[in-house]
Amino acid sequence: MARYTGPVCRICRREGVKLFLKGERCYTKCPLNHKKIYPPGQHGQIRKKLSEYGLELREKQKARRMYGVLDAQFRRYVEAAQRSRGVTGEVLLQTLERRLDNVVYRAGLASSRPEARQLVRHGHFAVNGRKVSIPSYQLRPGDVVQVRPKSREMVRLQQLQEVARTRPTPPWLSYNPDQWEVTVVRLPERSEVDAPVEEHLIVELYSR
Repeated sequence: MARYTGPVCRICRREGVKLFLKGERCYTKCPLNHKKIYPPGQHGQIRKKLSEYGLELREKQKARRMYGVLDAQFRRYVEAAQRSRGVTGEVLLQTLERRLDNVVYRAGLASSRPEARQLVRHGHFAVNGRKVSIPSYQLRPGDVVQVRPKSREMVRLQQLQEVARTRPTPPWLSYNPDQWEVTVVRLPERSEVDAPVEEHLIVELYSR
């Protein structure tokens, strides 16, 4: 199954919240900033009361689309979280946050998760000194993500680094702009994850 390649503003309108899939444009030209707060399509303006299952499904779709994860992979994340210790919903969010493309985005080295995914795919980053081009690569506390030396000459990455210097970094990450590196200090806590999802509904969906 291929990834969605259509207009991403439709996704945000469908979920009713900003998922920040287009970087800077989400702050200026987002339809949700104006009047298009209803879902896309010819029946979008018809208000429907969602069932319990519908609410759970929307939360799952929201999280999946925000992090750019396909349905089968998302299910594996949930199943792994159910087998692990701790609160399942929080473990799921920790797994999503520890993806390499998300850490690159959180550190400010990409304006959106789709851009971070593309940069990782093109081999611009190394983890603990080794090139990694897998966006879903799971980082652990102590791992160091660096922009590869040749990639530091890219104009786009230089622009992003200047923005990252002034952008606040999540407490569970440490960004060193002079060394072009991001260190995973610890696992993120739920209060430090600004994902607008109710993870307990996702767990209930997969527990049916």
